[in-house]
Amino acid sequence: MLNDPARLRTMSTSDRSHPPAPATDSPATGGEPAPQPLIAGEPTPQRPAGERVYDWVKERILDGRLPGGELLSEGDAAAALNLSRTPVREAFLRLEVEGLLRLYPKRGALVVPVSPDEVDEVTEARILLESHAAERVIDRGDADDVAARMRTVLDRQRDLDVPAERARFSALDREFHATLVDAAGNGLISHFYSGLHDRQVRMATSALRRVPDRRSEILTEHDNLCTLLERGDAAGFRTALTTHISGTHGALLDS
Repeated sequence: MLNDPARLRTMSTSDRSHPPAPATDSPATGGEPAPQPLIAGEPTPQRPAGERVYDWVKERILDGRLPGGELLSEGDAAAALNLSRTPVREAFLRLEVEGLLRLYPKRGALVVPVSPDEVDEVTEARILLESHAAERVIDRGDADDVAARMRTVLDRQRDLDVPAERARFSALDREFHATLVDAAGNGLISHFYSGLHDRQVRMATSALRRVPDRRSEILTEHDNLCTLLERGDAAGFRTALTTHISGTHGALLDS
């Protein structure tokens, strides 16, 4: 259990890939002091405390600093962010609705682990949607252009230092695949795919934590997917995609 607020306050400094925790200018009583202006005469807009808690906790769940099975109390989070418990409670409720936390009265919030069923379902959904997108762009004759955009994201991935920038690598991994799905031009499919965002990032980051060598494999497999798209090989793309996604998601089950 995270019963040491000091540990929470310093979690963001343990890995260069993570930005520092949000500003903690709110006193424990919940009062908000006047925001400091960036330029004289121009006040800095202050985001609601509940939003800041929500972002702070969610970021740490997705990047693995709050692993599945960890128990987090309202008091610990409030103390770490120098806030009252009210905005923490609001944020916890939102995260429970999203399936990332499970609340236990008088005990705290459990970070919900990624289950085998969730891994299988996300894997199946991604293969269906991304394979369909590849077929669409190939049929339209847009494969070269889409592959070029995907390679641009891939180049940005190659430039990152993993594990130091693991979270950023995972975000770009998701962007690489979303570039293809969005290029298919079906708004409903893109909207559904965007709903997988948090799960994709969390699974990719967790896989990289457990299997550090997976980074080089991902880069090689991304390059191969682009090549298959450029060749117009929809069947080969689906086969390679299945191996690629199963390899990343499967790392969560094999460890």
